[in-house]
Amino acid sequence: MSAPAGDPLRRLVAIMARLRGPDGCPWDREQTHASLTPYLVEETYELVEAVERGDADALCEELGDVLLQVVFHAQLAAEAGTFTIDDVATRIADKLVRRHPHVFGDAQVADAADVVRQWQHIKKRQEGRATFAGVPRALPALQRAVRIGDKAAHIGLDWPSVDGVLDKVDEEVAELRAAVAEGDHEATERELGDVLFALASVARHLGVDPERALRFAIDRFVQRAERVERLAGGHPEGLSAEQIDALWNQARQEPDAG
Repeated sequence: MSAPAGDPLRRLVAIMARLRGPDGCPWDREQTHASLTPYLVEETYELVEAVERGDADALCEELGDVLLQVVFHAQLAAEAGTFTIDDVATRIADKLVRRHPHVFGDAQVADAADVVRQWQHIKKRQEGRATFAGVPRALPALQRAVRIGDKAAHIGLDWPSVDGVLDKVDEEVAELRAAVAEGDHEATERELGDVLFALASVARHLGVDPERALRFAIDRFVQRAERVERLAGGHPEGLSAEQIDALWNQARQEPDAG
């Protein structure tokens, strides 16, 4: 490895090239862009967990794992002669300069919201893409709903306040109840989707990340369910609904962790 001393990123790139080389690692040499995709997704979620825990050491490690995925993909591309890690860095650096004319040029912005509007305008003008084209379908559905709603708001398709969105939630819940009452599975699925999309809009208006909120809700449920199981001596399945309800209320009195 001949990376310059004091250049950790170049050292990482050199290590990756060695791993992919003829005398490198058999596993690394077999990988493709497609085979690496699950690892990139997994590492990204581990990074999110580190952020939510507020664990600086874990955050540093997980950022490294994500960076490794970037370097790995760039190495594959370099071997194919399509682009290199330098091309990746150059392209994102140029994009940042292009999309921040209020920092690197003479444009003026009033606040962060103005920056977002300018960013969207620049993206649409320079890339010629449709309003919603930049939102990947592979995103988790709640996150995608927020992104779509945000882009819709920039072209005037939004409620003026959260009150209107909450009214929409009530409307969609009523339609869901009607579909359930009719026993129409297809309509039920559609109406449930509408309820979830409306709730994502509520989150967007309130500045709340619905994925994060739901993860925390799931964590609270698991903690309380485990308490119920403990209070029931490890076998709550034999209890009546009334007994389970009493234990659940008791479990709720204990403080949640985190």
